Amino acid sequence: MGTVVLEGSATGVVVATGGRAEFGRIALGLGERQPETDFQAGLRRFSVLLLEVAAVLTTGIFVINLLLHRPLLDALLFSLAIAVGITPQLLPAVVSTSLATGSRQLARRKVLVKRLVCIEDLGDMDVLVTDKTGTLTEGRIRFEAALDPAGTPSDTVLKLGLLATEGDLDQVGGNALDVAMWQATDTPPAGHHRLALLPFDHDRQLGSALVERPDGSRLLVTKGAPEAVLARCGDVPGKAAAVLQEHFAAGSRVVAVATRDADGQVSLTAADEYRLCLAGFLVFLDPPKAGAAASLRRLAGLGITVKICTGDNALVAQKVCADLGLPPGRALTGKDIGELNDDQLTRAADTTTVFARVSPQGKARVVRVLRRRGRDIGFLGDGVNDALALHAADVGLSVDTATDVAKDAADVLLLEKDLGVLADGVAEGRRIFANTIKYVLMGTSSNFGNMFSAAGASLVLPFLPMLPSQILLNNLLYDGGQLTIPTDHVDPEQLRAPSHWDIAFIRRFMLFFGPVSSLFDLLTFAIMIQIFHTGAELFRSGWFVESLATQALVVFAIRTRRVPFYRSRPSRPLLFSAIGVVTVAVALPMSPLAEPLGFQSPPLGLLLTLALMAVLYLVLIEGAKHVFYARADARAAHPPVRHRTRRHRIQQRAGRFSHPGPLRRR
Repeated sequence: MGTVVLEGSATGVVVATGGRAEFGRIALGLGERQPETDFQAGLRRFSVLLLEVAAVLTTGIFVINLLLHRPLLDALLFSLAIAVGITPQLLPAVVSTSLATGSRQLARRKVLVKRLVCIEDLGDMDVLVTDKTGTLTEGRIRFEAALDPAGTPSDTVLKLGLLATEGDLDQVGGNALDVAMWQATDTPPAGHHRLALLPFDHDRQLGSALVERPDGSRLLVTKGAPEAVLARCGDVPGKAAAVLQEHFAAGSRVVAVATRDADGQVSLTAADEYRLCLAGFLVFLDPPKAGAAASLRRLAGLGITVKICTGDNALVAQKVCADLGLPPGRALTGKDIGELNDDQLTRAADTTTVFARVSPQGKARVVRVLRRRGRDIGFLGDGVNDALALHAADVGLSVDTATDVAKDAADVLLLEKDLGVLADGVAEGRRIFANTIKYVLMGTSSNFGNMFSAAGASLVLPFLPMLPSQILLNNLLYDGGQLTIPTDHVDPEQLRAPSHWDIAFIRRFMLFFGPVSSLFDLLTFAIMIQIFHTGAELFRSGWFVESLATQALVVFAIRTRRVPFYRSRPSRPLLFSAIGVVTVAVALPMSPLAEPLGFQSPPLGLLLTLALMAVLYLVLIEGAKHVFYARADARAAHPPVRHRTRRHRIQQRAGRFSHPGPLRRR
């Protein structure tokens, strides 16, 4: 396992197995610690942000309470409760639930995810590099014609092509092109004996066979990419180039066949492929897939740029792109790629749609240079020659019919080699990420606001505004209701372009909406003290109800960028859970549990006032949301010059994230 046969045959002798083998030792090492994905890196940076905020608030509140001569134990417990309160404790549960739910949805859409965290990376993808055969085309190669150099049909060229197949001469075998040739004839070459075979490889781009004719003479037959074969030929007939270009322009796959007398030769090496005589061309057709054009339009609508990386001729790939409505753009060949350094190739790759005649190493290099631009790259391939590129990509995509090497290297497996299936997977990945960010934005802003309010109230009140146990109960009920967020609907505009973690955006969101929430809390405090003359227990009961109600209901405003928020329909589980949390918040102070929890049953007038305040709070948040996103749009359209270098560096690490709402293409 882990060995790739490039050419020829051999006998393998097992000297070690499992963890004692070299491949086994590597596998065990990878199993101990899997590489960190962009999603995991974003969660880690977000955790650091929470740690910083919690440390500042906790320390500040503890010191202030000590200066106010509060009991040391009360001050400590209150400060720790604040630290716990600002933390979205159920974030791991929300993330895990979202990913698990998403994996089931993806499986129904014929997408299997090998690692759950790769679902978010699938949604992050904004460039897809894919092969042509079987993805944009039917993948059923059909033999069309055997032509001599002048373009005239020739059975001799077909016979020569069959002699150089990688399968046996008496049965169907070899690659897809060989199989198509065998299926096109009922008369395999008779009387010929193959003495040696040099299989096709991606460096030479051709393969050869040494055969013995019925009369005992020997012949070297070479076939492969026309460019590679013609480069090894002597005099090439003048019409050959025109015939070749005609079929390339028509989108046909063309294999050139050349020969050389080899009397006396008993073995075959690459050095023998010289001074050949062009025999003709084998023409194949792999028509565009019926649904490929619609799938490409879907990917474009998702903000994904599609690039083709193929071993075929550039003109053929461009013709297929044109037929499917994909802008052909610039084409680079493997030779062009080899002549460019990384910086030059990075600039060229951005404007290139087709990479043709590319070796396995060249495919991996293309993926790596595209990633240098801070893009999230997906690579779709199914062959041994795709393994390096699959490993180099942010998201390696393969199909269940792929080679074992390709499936091992991939992160995501498609049960059907169809870009439409992939588009479904990308949309689901973005939906999962959008719901995760809803919880992050809502939890950090509302928790920060409530805890900041508690810190401010503790400065002016002769008692703690809420007991530590009440803070934790508040947080538990609120977070429990948010477990339904993974089921929520996502606005279509949020799926139009990739979304990425942006800690700076989350920080701005928290610092903008947190104080808005705190100002509203302080207004509520003033009403309860000045109008209702509440004592400690009634004050805590009123704020407990108001805090839970506003936190539970604000999800409907925060979950969408649309104004007013009711233009975006939430899922039923989210709607019912929010209503349930508000119901529990109102019922607890009036239940038999009120006294043990430190609550007092509020009068009807206070409850009605708190209900009115909750409605006003939603109106206030809607106005604040309009202002915040207007500023965010202006910031995105005209970023300050002094931040551009840092912004580019951030994009290189984790891409750009803006949420929720109309996500613009980069």
